[in-house]
Amino acid sequence: MNQEKVRTVRMHPLGDAAVVVVLGDDISVDTNARVRQFAEYVEHHPFTGMIEQVPAFQSVTVYYEPLAVLEAYGDQAAHEGQSPYVLAKSRLEGLLDQLGEAPPEAPRTVTIPVCYGGEFGPDLETVARVNHLTTEEVVAIHSGAEYLVYMLGFAPGFAYLGGMSGRIRTPRRETPRLAIPAGTVGIAGDQTGVYPIETPGGWQLIGRTPTQLFLPGEQPPALLKAGDLVRFRPIARAEYDAWKEQSP
Repeated sequence: MNQEKVRTVRMHPLGDAAVVVVLGDDISVDTNARVRQFAEYVEHHPFTGMIEQVPAFQSVTVYYEPLAVLEAYGDQAAHEGQSPYVLAKSRLEGLLDQLGEAPPEAPRTVTIPVCYGGEFGPDLETVARVNHLTTEEVVAIHSGAEYLVYMLGFAPGFAYLGGMSGRIRTPRRETPRLAIPAGTVGIAGDQTGVYPIETPGGWQLIGRTPTQLFLPGEQPPALLKAGDLVRFRPIARAEYDAWKEQSP
């Protein structure tokens, strides 16, 4: 990361145990690349007292243990009246200076099988009607794109994907559903995504995957991570059922 980009970075506290590092003002591939680059570097070069880093669309939030930070940097910090936040912010500024121009890790491509329509995608016809398409065209457009995972949020393992075609853009439902099964694929506005756990939601449902996106007992528990590339592969109901039978 060059010095001009470093100077445009902004930091502010989040409560008394986290620093938010803002690396851009837009939601774009370039900004997200800087977010992932910094998040990966912090992950591999943690400062004493750091707990974890959480990347988002434009920022990385770094959580720390305040007492551990104070203890790590000794009596001088206490004498000068420096707070844990100031100390953590200083360490992050140092990491920004060290970051250089190293690119983010090479992206991983994850293919997710999806059984579109029917009971798994009750809103597929709505998406087609809104966009003056056939259901087959909606499936072809949705499965023909490559999506970037910008961040995880909303629910455990839920990936915010970028790259959906505007040709299948569809507003959220006026009345959200109270329970959407895990694995359901939906569309809301310009976004598409997969519900990793059963949860309420207002997205237009177009299909379901037999792939489990969140397994609490695994490490890491989420299948997807920021920076991954996702492709959806259409499958028939028979393949979906066979896949589910083989799942643990």
